Amino acid sequence: MAREMKDSGISWIGQIPADWSIVKIKAGVHKVGSGKTPSGGATTYADEGILFLRSQNVYDTGLELSNPTYITPAVDEEMKGTRVFPNDVLLNITGGSIGRCCIFPESLKTANVNQHVSIIRVNQDIFLAEYMHYYWVSPLGSLAIDLYQTGGNREGMSADAIKNTPIILIPLDEQRRICRVLDDECSKIDSVLAEIRTSIEEYKKLKQAIITQAVTKGIRGDRPMKESGIEWVPMIPEDWSNYRGKHLFYETNERSETGSEELLTVSHKTGITPRRQKNVNMFMSESLVGYKICREGDIAANTMWMWQGAIGVSAYHGVISPSYNTYRQRNNAFDLQYLDYLLRIPPLVDQYNVCSTGITASRLRLYPEQFLSFNFPVPSMEEQREIVMFLRSRVDEMDALIQKKEQFLAELETYKKSLIYEYVTGKKEVV
Repeated sequence: MAREMKDSGISWIGQIPADWSIVKIKAGVHKVGSGKTPSGGATTYADEGILFLRSQNVYDTGLELSNPTYITPAVDEEMKGTRVFPNDVLLNITGGSIGRCCIFPESLKTANVNQHVSIIRVNQDIFLAEYMHYYWVSPLGSLAIDLYQTGGNREGMSADAIKNTPIILIPLDEQRRICRVLDDECSKIDSVLAEIRTSIEEYKKLKQAIITQAVTKGIRGDRPMKESGIEWVPMIPEDWSNYRGKHLFYETNERSETGSEELLTVSHKTGITPRRQKNVNMFMSESLVGYKICREGDIAANTMWMWQGAIGVSAYHGVISPSYNTYRQRNNAFDLQYLDYLLRIPPLVDQYNVCSTGITASRLRLYPEQFLSFNFPVPSMEEQREIVMFLRSRVDEMDALIQKKEQFLAELETYKKSLIYEYVTGKKEVV
């Protein structure tokens, strides 16, 4: 017999079982609060000590600690009010990762957090930490964030907003049964998701390997090779040339007088694309007057992210940030598509990284004098076009396969969220 349902009184929650109720989160927690950045910021980070968690560590499937940050016990003592303990629910409350959520595990004992992560310490007589986690990672959590986040850019959840967020109150025994079922079901789904993600990364690496091989060795099979004199590619085909960047390119500095041109972005993933095609939330200037002109065929480089490969050849006429760099070919030695492939291959990106200057990764910069000092291989124009034709076919095939896998990944993630939603709203009953 179908269970009796009732209107929850909350439009975005909808129907719930008749014996369940709606309360505000503050009715079942001991603490809701976020941390802060220690005085002195990153300069206070230590090589060991107390684990210091930031939003990039918090994922729905658990903590990501491949590159951990620590603070000293003395700094932790100064911030003792924001210590994290086992079974605390951690929720990202700002920025692009807002809503990601996990439970702090017993194996880690203690940690501290910065201001982008909220600690929700549940009253275990009312809520299970596991249930609170499932609530936030379900579509209900996303809806709550959309409705209750605060701030001019609507990208932040305050402690008061979290405390006053409605949540479904379920009897503890039923919470346990729901969480056990979801743990089992989600574990199976997560295993498949992990396999798909691994497969996608392997295909992306294979794609990069094919591009690198083609643009640095050619596609004409075994042939005589020679020492290149190029630091990042030791050997090149014997009939290829090599030139220093300053003989191939020159820096341009044209500026927009009207600000009417298309605004372009420069990414290590997609190269140069119109900003309107990107889903970005970064600040945008009111006027594009004074922005740098980037013409079709120009190289545009995001100076701050060159170490990741944020460079490409533009297929558009537009403008880029004044803090970026633009370059133009001196004598058209390169086919534009061949050059675009070449500029983002891993060995060259590694060289950008090595030659960038700055104290930390977020402050690294590759300036024109460094870029123009690099040596580049130059095949004949005929061979460059052969390479481009070969790569277009191979890269399109691999991109289509990667896209298919990413689509399946998205569909499976949606299914997982819908499954959680069905159980935490009682529309699917644990038997």
